[in-house]
Amino acid sequence: MSSANGQSGAATEAGAASRLTTWHQELFSAVGRWQWLEALNDGVSGVVQPLYDRHRDNLAVELMHGGRWAGHALHPALSDLPIGLWSGTVVLDLLGKDVRSGNGGMDPAATLSAAGLLAAAATVATGVTDWTVSDGADRRIGLFHGVLNLAGVALQGASLAARLTGHRGPARVLSLTGFGVTAAAGYVGGHLVQGRAAMVNRVAGFSGPNRWVRAVSDTDLPDDTPTGVEVEGRKVLLHRRDGQLYALDDTCSHAGGLLSRGDVSGCVVTCPLHGSRFDLRDGQIVRGPAHHPQPVLPTRVRNGWIEVRGSQPRSRRAKPKEERHGMESDS
Repeated sequence: MSSANGQSGAATEAGAASRLTTWHQELFSAVGRWQWLEALNDGVSGVVQPLYDRHRDNLAVELMHGGRWAGHALHPALSDLPIGLWSGTVVLDLLGKDVRSGNGGMDPAATLSAAGLLAAAATVATGVTDWTVSDGADRRIGLFHGVLNLAGVALQGASLAARLTGHRGPARVLSLTGFGVTAAAGYVGGHLVQGRAAMVNRVAGFSGPNRWVRAVSDTDLPDDTPTGVEVEGRKVLLHRRDGQLYALDDTCSHAGGLLSRGDVSGCVVTCPLHGSRFDLRDGQIVRGPAHHPQPVLPTRVRNGWIEVRGSQPRSRRAKPKEERHGMESDS
C-alpha cells in the first residue's frame, strides 16, 4: 500500500514539474481556440484589411513596417518606449515622487505617463500595420497581443486622468495595473517572434549547395515563367527573361511564401502571400513588407542543364611561401 502511495506521489510531482514547463504551450493553444477571438479577428480584418490593401503602395505604409530602410520591423523597437516610460512612472509612484512641484504643471509621474501614451500611439499604429500581413494562428495571437496592449493603454490613460484631477491613490493603482497588462502583452509578443518566428528573416541560414547542381533541363524552363525547383533541399526560383537566367531563394524572406507562385513583371517578382516585391537581378526589395532581400544564386547552362550553386566554393589554401620554395628546389 505504501509502495502504491509512493508511486502516486512521484507521479503527481512529475506531473506538476511538467506543467511548470508546458503551461505556456497550453496557454497559447487555448488562445488559438477562443471563439470570441476568432470572431473579433474576422470583424477587425473586415475593416482594417481593405484599408491596408487600398494604401499598401503608399511609402508611409512601407515605412511603418520598417522595410528595406530599417532592415527589421519598427514595432518591436518602438514598443520599448512606452514600456520604459511607464516603468518610470511606477518607480516614481513607489518612491512617492509623484508630487506636483510648486510651479504648477504636471508632476514627473504624470509627465512620463503622458509621454508613454504618445509613444504608444506610434507603437499601436506600426503594430496594426504588421498585423495586417500575418496569417492563421499568428494573426489570432497577434490580435490577442493587440487587445492586451490597448487595455494597457486605456488603463494608463485613466491613470493620467486621475493624476490630473488630484486622485493620486487611484492613479497609482491604475498605473501599476496597466503596466502589468502591458508586460503580459509583451510576453505574448515575445511568443510571436521567438516561438512562432513572426517577422524574422526566413532565409537567413540558407547557403547551399556549395557546388554546381543540376536544377532543370534547359528546354524545360519556359521564358518569362517563374519556375520553382528544389536542389539539395533548397527551394529555388528560376526565371529566364531575354535569354538571361535568374535564380533567387524561392522562400520569401518575410513570411515563407513561395515566390514561384507569384507574378513577375519585367524583372520584379511579387510574393503571393503578402505582396512583397523583389528584383530578380539582385534580390533587393522593391516593395515591403519584407525587411530582408532575397539571396541570389549563381546559375549557368551546361550540357543542356541549368545548374545553380549557393555559397561559393572555398578557394584552396595557399601553401606557405617557404614550403613552395622547398618544392621548387626539390624539382
